[in-house]
Amino acid sequence: MVILTVGLLFGQSQAVRLSGYSAQSAAVERAVEEKFKDIPSQDEVRRQHRYFTAQPHPAGSKRNNDLARYIAATWRNQGWEDVTIHQYDVLVSSPREVAVEMVAPVRYRANLHEDSYDIDPDTKHPSISPGYLALSASGEVTASLVYAHSGNPEDYDFLRRQGIDVKGKVVIVRYSSPYSYRGFKALTAERMGAAAILIYSDPAEDGYARGKVYPDGPWGPESHIQRGAITYDFIAAGDPLTPGWPSIPGAKHIAMEEAVSLPRIVAVPLSWRDAKPLLENMDGPEAPKSWRGGLKINYRLGGAAVRVRVKADMDTRLAPNYVVEARMYGDRFPDQWVVMGNHRDAWEFGGVDPSSGTASMMELARALGELKQQGTRPHRTLVLCSWDGEEVGLTGSTEWGEQFAEELKKKVVAYLNVDSSVSGPHFAPSAVASLAPLVVEVAHSIRHPSGRTLYEEWRSGQGKQARGQGAGRKLSDSELVDTRIGSGSDHTVFLNFLGRPTVGLTFDGPYGVYHSIYDNFYWMNRFGDPGYRYHKLATQVWGVLALRLANADLLPFDFEFYGRVIQQFIAEVQKKEGVARELQLGSLIQRAVEFRKAGKELKQALEAVQAAGPIEPRRAEAINRRLMEVEGSWLNPAGIPGRPWFKHVLYATRFTYAHLELPGLTEAVEKKDWKVAQEQAGIVEGALAKNTALVGESAVELKEANPRWLTAPSRPPRRPTETRAGDGPQSYSDYPRPGEGCICP
Repeated sequence: MVILTVGLLFGQSQAVRLSGYSAQSAAVERAVEEKFKDIPSQDEVRRQHRYFTAQPHPAGSKRNNDLARYIAATWRNQGWEDVTIHQYDVLVSSPREVAVEMVAPVRYRANLHEDSYDIDPDTKHPSISPGYLALSASGEVTASLVYAHSGNPEDYDFLRRQGIDVKGKVVIVRYSSPYSYRGFKALTAERMGAAAILIYSDPAEDGYARGKVYPDGPWGPESHIQRGAITYDFIAAGDPLTPGWPSIPGAKHIAMEEAVSLPRIVAVPLSWRDAKPLLENMDGPEAPKSWRGGLKINYRLGGAAVRVRVKADMDTRLAPNYVVEARMYGDRFPDQWVVMGNHRDAWEFGGVDPSSGTASMMELARALGELKQQGTRPHRTLVLCSWDGEEVGLTGSTEWGEQFAEELKKKVVAYLNVDSSVSGPHFAPSAVASLAPLVVEVAHSIRHPSGRTLYEEWRSGQGKQARGQGAGRKLSDSELVDTRIGSGSDHTVFLNFLGRPTVGLTFDGPYGVYHSIYDNFYWMNRFGDPGYRYHKLATQVWGVLALRLANADLLPFDFEFYGRVIQQFIAEVQKKEGVARELQLGSLIQRAVEFRKAGKELKQALEAVQAAGPIEPRRAEAINRRLMEVEGSWLNPAGIPGRPWFKHVLYATRFTYAHLELPGLTEAVEKKDWKVAQEQAGIVEGALAKNTALVGESAVELKEANPRWLTAPSRPPRRPTETRAGDGPQSYSDYPRPGEGCICP
């Protein structure tokens, strides 16, 4: 038996087996992983990072489309198979003109551009745009200004109690205390009847109140502007005009007036330097202490004295986005896929977001390609994707997921997402609960730049500190991985629409230049990751996790831990006001107990089989197919009430992008809609019953298995042959491949 000697892992003994592997298989896997880890190079990942950050490359731009071709050509040269560029015709949005001007009590015109610095020549690049918010409505408004703190509903409730009505006015809000997605701020202002919204970066959140500012430190200087989109993709992700179906060329697009995820409010972002003259001239009551930011002014609520003119003339139109896809076929289970992805579109240079992740992805592709050239092919198929349009509405990944939905639901083992791979040294992964233990296990086998293992550094408390929860006590293994998954990146379509298990990987740190021109190559080399040690580390973690999943005899899902986390979700709902009086949750609680018990029995059976020797491959494949069904069985085809695109009964996002567990049940409880809440509890109960049966059947089959090794015949890589009914390309085997009419930019 091959074991790892580690600390207590999710209630297991001191000796932790390589999950999903027999002793013989584990020895082979360790050797493969060691070969892989030796390949990534700090110099090479730095070279790639510089290439991607050399120019601004927002979605829909020529530069971003050129990068798609560059990625495709590079992957082909590295030996990846069936490299394809998929085209999606989607809404893109860029400014023709944006303006913010105070017309009373004094005149002031906001600059809406960031300062350049000689020390950082990229800040003088001619392609830099002014600050703007994509998919803002076009329009011009002149009205009184009101300060609405973070722009959340409770902030407007407070203003109402002060006698301040925002209807027809311009509201100014902060990025963000507490955090909420800018699109939620826009939707809330729209619902409150505001005519326009200004969103500014207060130094309390990301500027001098946190430490030294760029170019002397990692925090935002006075002129930095946080660009972004305000799409309502928490209602339906992807292209707003093709909700629920792919925007392939020739697809039907609904009218913009019908799109539920399109804003109807004029919106502009501001630096704190541009916001300060507006705020310091405001009248009205003093803002409460909790509303005061880091500016040395007297924050007031306003409402009469300051009048502003806000103009946004947006070029919002259909244009192609391009998703680059490549595969490395598995030699045993080619129809079981481990998908890895990163988006490449950036608001400007994207030093952290997303080009750190793109550079790590390119180095990952090179390393895996070199392994293949050495004769080491994964057992399951690896699929690698460069997404487009993530910043606008999670667009490329969503359209790709919608196009191949039925195939992906059946074949994807897991999706491993890296958005920004590095902004600092603190490992802060997230995962569905069934994969959280595997992430911890993998961390034991990765060497940290400090010389210790990644697990040892992570366990020291840095992970919790990076998630903003403070340090001061050591974490248990069960706390290390964040199992509360919201939205805001390309995992969304996989988890919430397709029902596939997801993992998100990142290294965090002080980062105050988000979505500004200062998020660039200089910032990364000076503050984020000088020497690119953590980029290399991120590449190693990503690759080892992919290989661990791709080569496992039996897929290493931990359903006992999943059950434990689900029990926590239910317990949190039980504590909400009125639940004890209005809802009957006894059977739901019992179903969760049964699912966790079935998960424990499966784990015990798995350990017994692994200890006895390799399981016969055909039986392993049948068991793995059943285990792959579990995540998909959390989907409710009808979706969450009011948001049918979001179908997972355990995971969703709040409108703020924050995590939301048991979403249908939780939202009904918070609305005091007890009838719907009871119905939603029943839906979760049914999913638990189905998955308990799936997990239980797998445990029984493992107990009955006679482990013996029958060498699987070597098979050449092959394309999946499954097709779907319907017009046009439906499955991967139908879709044009390079040299076969590939749709390319």
